[in-house]
Amino acid sequence: MSDSENNRNSNAGRQGPPDRFQPKVLLIWLVIFAAIIGIWSVTESQQTNVQQLRIVDVVRQIKAGNVERGIIKPDPNAGPEYYQIDGYLKAPVSGSAIEDEGPEISGATTLGSGSVKFQASGRVMEDDYVLLREKLDERPASTMLMNVLISLLPFIIIIAILYFLFLRQIRQAGKGAMSFGKSKAKMLTRDREKITFKDVAGCDEAKEEVSEVVDFLKDPKKFQKIGGRIPKGVLMVGPPGTGKTLLARAVAGEADVPFFSISGSDFVEMFVGVGAARVRDMFEQGRKNAPCLIFIDEIDAVGRQRGAGLGGGNDEREQTLNSLLVEMDGFDGHEGVIIIAATNRPDVLDNALLRPGRFDRQVVIDLPDLEGREAILRVHAKKITLSKDIDLKSVARNTPGFSGADLANLLNEGALIAARKNRKEVSNRELDEARDKIAYGRERKRLMDDEDKKITAWHEAGHAIIQAVLDDGYMPVHKVTIIPRGQSLGSTMMMPKKDILNESKKRAIDRLCTLMGGRSAEEIQFEDITSGASGDIKMATKLARRMVCDWGMSPLGPIAYGENQDHIFLGKEISRDQNYSEKTAQLIDKEIHDMVEGQHQRALEILNEYRAAMDTLAEALLEYETLEGIHVKEIIEHGEIQSPITLGESKDESVEEAPTPAEKPEPKKKEDEGLDPGGEPAGAPA
Repeated sequence: MSDSENNRNSNAGRQGPPDRFQPKVLLIWLVIFAAIIGIWSVTESQQTNVQQLRIVDVVRQIKAGNVERGIIKPDPNAGPEYYQIDGYLKAPVSGSAIEDEGPEISGATTLGSGSVKFQASGRVMEDDYVLLREKLDERPASTMLMNVLISLLPFIIIIAILYFLFLRQIRQAGKGAMSFGKSKAKMLTRDREKITFKDVAGCDEAKEEVSEVVDFLKDPKKFQKIGGRIPKGVLMVGPPGTGKTLLARAVAGEADVPFFSISGSDFVEMFVGVGAARVRDMFEQGRKNAPCLIFIDEIDAVGRQRGAGLGGGNDEREQTLNSLLVEMDGFDGHEGVIIIAATNRPDVLDNALLRPGRFDRQVVIDLPDLEGREAILRVHAKKITLSKDIDLKSVARNTPGFSGADLANLLNEGALIAARKNRKEVSNRELDEARDKIAYGRERKRLMDDEDKKITAWHEAGHAIIQAVLDDGYMPVHKVTIIPRGQSLGSTMMMPKKDILNESKKRAIDRLCTLMGGRSAEEIQFEDITSGASGDIKMATKLARRMVCDWGMSPLGPIAYGENQDHIFLGKEISRDQNYSEKTAQLIDKEIHDMVEGQHQRALEILNEYRAAMDTLAEALLEYETLEGIHVKEIIEHGEIQSPITLGESKDESVEEAPTPAEKPEPKKKEDEGLDPGGEPAGAPA
């Protein structure tokens, strides 16, 4: 963006239209150019194919009535009695039609309905001149300058077309070559897409933090009178999708000040020094529009620790960071320019960037709680046609761990599902289907034979029975299905009753037992094991390692053994740090093994005790494919299903015909058994 454009956009208070070359304009100019060339070519060809006559011949043809029209004008290159005649004959004539052995007329060009163009020049007698003036139009003699201009006119038109056609491209090329250091920050349009705090929900504490920035931008003297200084930089930290960018736009909307937006990657170029120049130009734009806000998204792209990684740091990125540090808090202060940055990786940022005077205020925007999720749903539900029986509080309770972006996607997916079913509004059924799709993956019609279905049914029955037996009301079984979702052939879904803030040892042990329930059920029913429990084993091992090394939930005591990370890319050293001995490492491995194996044996004991319930549940899954948590509870308590089954689809609609024995697929790995890969409970994705 050029300086003139920036100034014009700044004065207007909004972003001007992008200066881009349009192919339609090029096409129009090419058509005009081709038309001019065509007309010029026809004119030149006509000039070369006209009949050349004598003055006397023209007089005879006028008397014979064969001249259609013409123009007589003095010949500037001859005496006063010499004239030039241009005109058209009604019909072509040959040399035999001209008396006194006149030249033979050949090569005539027929125009219109038989008209033939002719030219004549020479001395005109007085009597003939009277006749010619009566029958022809008279034109004054053209000057030398006029002749030159007429002859050069086609070339002038062509040059003008080329100028207007390619000058724009030349300017664009020059702009790209000479303005590497221009900032790519875009100004947010004020009168359109304006966002305020009422459009942001689920982060009340963060809104209170940034409200001081809004007050300062509205009335700076209020703080300056008592010597207060507003923070120059506000760093928004939080997981993806929690609304960091949205909150920054809301701050600009509330303060009603110019708002520049730029990404951290826009500073980085292949040439050293370009990023630093862009930082300086960005602050220069901010100074011209002060007070204003500059939002830098994903600042970790340019604000990483200096001197980190293999081979040291990157010169271009480090110079860009140095320029940003100086501009934010150097000798030349920028009053009224407030920087708001967002990142979900604050651990990799340089310490100098986080010190007081720069990004000295960090606003944490975490995943919303129950009330926050309900408020977010109400904001996004304004654009969705929801059924009257939908309770958004219940939807919020069933979506723990969802971010603001996840909740917006939930309502959008529900609307898409309802539209595919030709429904006029979104009901609870569509929202449940959308939630399962987001949390566990979309249902897939996978080719499975009877043997694979049986293995999957007993595997999932083992998970569901153990979870239902061990659950203390904290995380009941929500749904069990043998319909493939995502990477798994089946899923046992648990839905926590509240947000998970702490993890107790008893519940962690019970989760280990539930994870081993699928493998244990296979051993009991088939006296064999499959690769289907690979995902369960990985998650169980990871959970046990965290209990031993991070949470101190083992006989090794409350000691952290997890600080053995590699720092090759994040920072500090190439070597590997391990702060415990080899003997301790062996003890850690033994505790992890004993913990997982112990819960494996416990799962076998529970399933043997509830063998009848496990078999009944597995048979019901083979018949209905999907069961609710209430059905699992009824099977354990009464030995049969008593509530109506409404969720399950018939087998013919959900699963294709089983393959022949020669086409039987191998058992696939299951990665989702009600727990995500990070060990968090189902229904609470990160």
